[in-house]
Amino acid sequence: MIGSLPKSLDVSGVSYPIRTDFRIALRILQAWSDPDLNDRERIAVMMLCLYETLPPKEQWEEAGKQAVWFIDGGPMVLENNPRRYGRVMDWEQDEPIIFAAVNKVAGYETRAQNYIHWWTFLGLYSEIGESVYASVLSIRMKKRKNRKLTKYEEEFYRENRSLIDLKQKLSEEERKGMDELNELLCQKRPLDRKVN
Repeated sequence: MIGSLPKSLDVSGVSYPIRTDFRIALRILQAWSDPDLNDRERIAVMMLCLYETLPPKEQWEEAGKQAVWFIDGGPMVLENNPRRYGRVMDWEQDEPIIFAAVNKVAGYETRAQNYIHWWTFLGLYSEIGESVYASVLSIRMKKRKNRKLTKYEEEFYRENRSLIDLKQKLSEEERKGMDELNELLCQKRPLDRKVN
C-alpha cells in the first residue's frame, strides 16, 4: 500500500511482526560494526533484536535477507548512498553530528520521541543538507577517492581531524595484542640517555 510503513516481514509466506523503531535498527548496525562479534553473532543480534517472534531456524537465511532488506531501507535507493564510497561514516562515532543534522531536518529532537519508524528516520537522514555532518562526509568521500579538498575543506579538516578521521575499531583480542606490543616496545627503548 502506498505510504505505509512495514511492521512485519514476510518469510516463506508467513508474516512476522518486527520491531521498527530507529533505535532497534541502530543497535543492529552497532552490532554489525562490533569487531568483537563474529558474523554468526551479528546475525543472531539482528534476528533477536528485529523479530518479535523468530521464524523457525530452517527459515533463518530468508529471514536474515528480509531483515537486511528492512535495515537497508527496503525499496528506498539513495543516489548518494555513502556505502558506495566504502566506509565513510560510523553511527557511534558520528552520533552527535548525525542527530544534530537529522533533528534540523525533522524540526524536533528525534531522540526524545517515543517512537520513530526506521524508514522515517532514514528519510530524514537522506534529506540532510548543509551541516557539519554533510561537510564531514564530503571530506571523507573526497579523501577516500584521493580528490583534492577545497581551501575551506583543508582548513576544516586541519581543525577537526579528530571529528573527521574514522577511528579504527579493534577487537578485544587486537587491543590486548597492541597493549602487549606497546609494553614490549617501551621496555626495549632506552630511557632518554645521551649518546656521546
